[in-house]
Amino acid sequence: MLVLVAPGQGAQTPGFLTPWLDLPGGADRVAAWSNAIGLDLAHYGTLADADAIRDTAVAQPLLVAAGLLSAAALGAQAPAAVAGHSVGEFTAAVLAGVLDDTAALKLVRERGLAMAEAAAVTRTGMSALLGGDPDVTIPHLEKLGLTPANVNGAGQIVAAGTLEELAALEADKPEGVRRVVALKVAGAFHTRHMAPAVDVLAKAAAELSPADPTITYVSNKDGRTVATGAEVVSRLVGQVANPVRWDLCMETFKELGVTALIEVCPGGTLTGLAKRALPGVKTLALKTPDDLDAARELIAEHASDLSA
Repeated sequence: MLVLVAPGQGAQTPGFLTPWLDLPGGADRVAAWSNAIGLDLAHYGTLADADAIRDTAVAQPLLVAAGLLSAAALGAQAPAAVAGHSVGEFTAAVLAGVLDDTAALKLVRERGLAMAEAAAVTRTGMSALLGGDPDVTIPHLEKLGLTPANVNGAGQIVAAGTLEELAALEADKPEGVRRVVALKVAGAFHTRHMAPAVDVLAKAAAELSPADPTITYVSNKDGRTVATGAEVVSRLVGQVANPVRWDLCMETFKELGVTALIEVCPGGTLTGLAKRALPGVKTLALKTPDDLDAARELIAEHASDLSA
């Protein structure tokens, strides 16, 4: 059984979209998306520097566009399940048939702008904790007023909160945590600080007519599968201000019997987590079109377990 997963913010690097635009129809498709959302995705994915694509309002639609473009290049065969990390959930929603690509990108554009605006209200950030036991780390973070914004599994937790709270974490690390590494992000995503963005996104989402998933969709909220399009969209909206539970998503992959995982462009982060948390599961990250042949071979190996 194969699951297709989509990475979240922070996976982007300067120029990562360049080789994908050379695929047949790639540049035209990205140009159409750019016109639809009022953002030059091709420019940001090819020429912009790291600071420009770190901007939340840019990074989010750029990541979803790259994920959709690379997934389309794999061919018509659908995976048995899909999931995405944070904004990658929008990519997954399109792959599951819940939203069409343009509707998803328009909503993601609203999401990025709203989250950037919310992040500007208070000086906040995020830090990754290296090492430690989640049962010890999470209560310690909450004691400091921080949110475990990403519980990623494989021993990886990302804390989020005000810069003062993060400074306190540096001075008072949880037992077993070796290092606290500040992340280059614009704010405390997936925390209460993003509440204003939830309201904005809810209004935009109210105009959508989502379809029910045609393949299994696994949600960041609690790792559970979601059967209706309305529930998928509701969770996409609320997830902006709630922690990402990728650890629970991977537990569900185990329960579903997943034997292979492909991460769409810009792949790498989620396959790294899977290698540590899902032993025995074959993994492949789509970084450039050079990875497509190997990905198609992996899909072919698991074809008997795929659903149309």
